[in-house]
Amino acid sequence: TMTIVENAVNSADHTTLVAAVQHAGLVDTLSGDGPFTVFAPTNDAFAALPAGSVEALLEPQNMGRLREILTCHVVATNALSDAIMGMIADDSGAHEVQTVGGCVLTARMQDGMITLTDQQNRTATVTVADVVQSNGVIHVIDTVLLPGA
Repeated sequence: TMTIVENAVNSADHTTLVAAVQHAGLVDTLSGDGPFTVFAPTNDAFAALPAGSVEALLEPQNMGRLREILTCHVVATNALSDAIMGMIADDSGAHEVQTVGGCVLTARMQDGMITLTDQQNRTATVTVADVVQSNGVIHVIDTVLLPGA
């Protein structure tokens, strides 16, 4: 019964993501009707970025880049893992996913897990799938995905 944002706020593994979404002014958007699919990086995923990256993104002059990165983790549909796996199979093992932020992610199956590769060739693995919310679904990922250079 909770929205994507309400659920994320209650997750100890997503405090960095929640802070970034709040800072970027995206709370109202992601609390809306949706449906949305959010690939939610964990705190460890943000911590794996180069030192100082998260702090730099939170500076006022970098608000546009922060919004771009965050919306590269959002798809304007309700895509459960079985549907994503079906699209991967239908597309001969690699399905392109267009995000709200204009990024193109490539979904594949690797060792029985869904992976997403961004335009900088960074690959995230879905570690927890199908966290269904009132306005969509969250898939927890282990890497922050980035827009093209």
